[in-house]
Amino acid sequence: MERERVRWGVLATGGIAASFTANLLDMPDAEVVAVASRSDASAKAFAERFGIPRAYGDWSSLAEDEDVDVVYVATPHSAHRAAAGLCLEAGRAVLCEKAFTLNSREAEELVTLARSRGLFLMEAMWMYCHPLIRKLKALVDDGAVGEVRTVRADFGLAGPFSPAHRLRDPAQGGGALLDLGVYPVSFAHLILGEPSEVTARAALSDEGVDLRTGMLLSWESGAHALLDCSIDAGTPVTASITGSQGRIDIPHGFFYPDRFVLHRDGREPQEFTAQAGDGPRDSLRHEAGEVMHRVRAGDTESPLVPLAGSLAVMRTLDSVRERIGVRYPSEG
Repeated sequence: MERERVRWGVLATGGIAASFTANLLDMPDAEVVAVASRSDASAKAFAERFGIPRAYGDWSSLAEDEDVDVVYVATPHSAHRAAAGLCLEAGRAVLCEKAFTLNSREAEELVTLARSRGLFLMEAMWMYCHPLIRKLKALVDDGAVGEVRTVRADFGLAGPFSPAHRLRDPAQGGGALLDLGVYPVSFAHLILGEPSEVTARAALSDEGVDLRTGMLLSWESGAHALLDCSIDAGTPVTASITGSQGRIDIPHGFFYPDRFVLHRDGREPQEFTAQAGDGPRDSLRHEAGEVMHRVRAGDTESPLVPLAGSLAVMRTLDSVRERIGVRYPSEG
């Protein structure tokens, strides 16, 4: 039976918006009906590139478009609260890019707003929707490696990024942590939940954002996670989970894996590989599919990317920033 098509609006026209839109256009049950930017020229160019019928040079027009079922918010972190909030106020379901917001206060505001309106809201943590990550999570939950002792994960880019780049701009929530560190932190949360203690150190830029940050998260169970992120040093971008009875290793690109290896004590290593059509960037397609499934069902959140989990990650990121001394202009 043919599924009801879900009509998307895309808010912002950057690289991730383009990648997500390209994936939507390959999905028979998705339709991209509108795009918005702060500039008419940018919106029109994006619309022409992807064959989108309506282009708006302001966010409000997209939010108020009655033909839009769900809005994908792909602005910089600093604008997530305003953009997603505008769409929720207008009655639109929202998929909002990661990091969810600048801080946990803003995230709480969005969640409260969505719940008060009975609207679907989800953070675009595509990693959680990837079939191999879901398989890995199920294996860990089933005790494949025993009791989890440590998690390690990293995400670093070599750069260099100029002081004018958004990754160096405090006003846009720049720095390694919110843009890249959110992946290792979210991976640790997926496996162990919210930590009881956070320790962090960072090297800051002249602008006051973190160039690189190292984190040690601890849990009451005695487990800990060693995580790092960087915008001035390329890292392996790998992850591992070590338990009392084994280990799981994910090679380069841990948040969009094509394989992982399970090592169990006394057994041969077991490799799990992605199915055809589950390439690195297909996580966006799985993410979109999850959103459309939930919107059609009338759900207000996804069990794969629960709002409580997104709020917990934001609290951890807040704790890291408090310890490394990073504060954004809009926070006063």
